[in-house]
Amino acid sequence: MSVKNIFVVGLDEANLPSLHEVPNAGEYRFHSLLTVAELQVGEVSVADLMEKAEKVLDAFDGRIDAIVGYWDFPVSTLVPLLSERYGTHSTSLESVVKCEHKYWSRLEQQKVIDEHPRFGRVDLAARDPRPPEGVRFPMWLKPALAYSSELAFGVKDQEEFRAAVAEIREGIGRVGRPFNYILDRLELPPEMDGVGGEVCLAEEALSGIQVAVEGYVWGGEVTVYGALDSIDYPDSPCFLRHQYPSTLPEPVVRRLHDVSKRVMRQIGMDSATFSIEYFYDPQTDEINLLEINPRHSQSHAELFEYVDGVPNHHCMLSLALGKDPSLPKREGPSRMAAKWYHRWFADGVARGVPTQEDIERIEREIPEVRIEVVPEEGQRLSEMDQQDSYSFELAHIFTGGDSEEEMREKYDRCVAALNLTFEETTPGGRDQKNT
Repeated sequence: MSVKNIFVVGLDEANLPSLHEVPNAGEYRFHSLLTVAELQVGEVSVADLMEKAEKVLDAFDGRIDAIVGYWDFPVSTLVPLLSERYGTHSTSLESVVKCEHKYWSRLEQQKVIDEHPRFGRVDLAARDPRPPEGVRFPMWLKPALAYSSELAFGVKDQEEFRAAVAEIREGIGRVGRPFNYILDRLELPPEMDGVGGEVCLAEEALSGIQVAVEGYVWGGEVTVYGALDSIDYPDSPCFLRHQYPSTLPEPVVRRLHDVSKRVMRQIGMDSATFSIEYFYDPQTDEINLLEINPRHSQSHAELFEYVDGVPNHHCMLSLALGKDPSLPKREGPSRMAAKWYHRWFADGVARGVPTQEDIERIEREIPEVRIEVVPEEGQRLSEMDQQDSYSFELAHIFTGGDSEEEMREKYDRCVAALNLTFEETTPGGRDQKNT
């Protein structure tokens, strides 16, 4: 048996179990390439990361069969750069950037679909910045590139608009400056002249049911293999759970597949996975594309494993090895599955954080459950990395079941068993009524 050496950019402990559950995992040897901290903490240097990664790969005494990653920038851009350097399968750098740069992505989308909100650029250098012409309140302001909804703000009037612009202006460089390094490596179209990576986008707010589709492109053919619902906390823009499969009517799901295929053909992606987030408004029957991610969602791996029998990592790995990436359908133990976000909407210091032994005991007691606790004992929530603008993530809880009621019951039991408590709580901008 020939073992395949697969280098995972940003390999983390949370994803290792799912990676080892893919078909033929016994033939794969996973190697870590750069740590999550190196990739996501502080302002990263893409050039330095490339140099570190190349040192590891050049020193490797064996065949490099694949280089993969399931995180956003800079991982998403490092994979095609390293794959080109070492001759492994990957999509082009340009196709990744066309997804990740939110403004360029909108320019590409509007060439082939109408299912997107009104949008425009915000002049961050203006003394009194204003919304782009034709973009109406309420709207979202967001950098062209950010981690996990960082610096994304929903605003309903000019006063909130100014406050959001001030925060974005202060923090946009952390990711925007490194992104400019990538843009400099591409031949950009005229409509992207002078735009750069430190640009702010305004988009009219969307409403309705949030849904994500996942798929891949292989040999130029676009395949969508799953649709998932995203349910928010009440009166909040923060996710409560992702649920698979989607409960939307089949004709709506078919339309989502069609829009996704048109957009990904326009983007020019190949030999790679993707996930696209949408809103569907049942009142108007309208679909609107929110954003395109040039990677599958690692946070959905357990959901596909519970329902289909195989984690979605399988598609990423197969494409990187030049093999058929197709997933089985409905061969898992559960009819449906969910990833829940246990959140706190005020700052505080985490106490009573369960040990790994505690977590494993809960997982044994409650079937088809997996738990990842985010804060460490004694950590102040506001000091955790990569939190959105409105809440703090306490735990990710994966549940499988035959009904929504069964999954919610498992989630509630997990939250109660974790028994997280907080000291020195400080209500503030994130403090909301759904604590």
